[in-house]
Amino acid sequence: MSSELGSAARRKGSFRQTARAVAWSFFGVRKSADQEKDLSEINPVHVIVAGVMGALLFIAALIGLVSWVIGSGVAS
Repeated sequence: MSSELGSAARRKGSFRQTARAVAWSFFGVRKSADQEKDLSEINPVHVIVAGVMGALLFIAALIGLVSWVIGSGVAS
């Protein structure tokens, strides 16, 4: 099992490719052929980092949107 984890961590997929795969997964839209390709190429560590970054960006966008809506409601 540890050899499988070690080989997965040494995959050569780029962080950009991983970020794209994670972004598509946030929307829930992915072709099965692309998913299979990503599973064999991307680094699991990159997936974790990209997922945390994506979640933080999503939360920041929601906070910004709520602040903007509340701010524009008070001004009118």
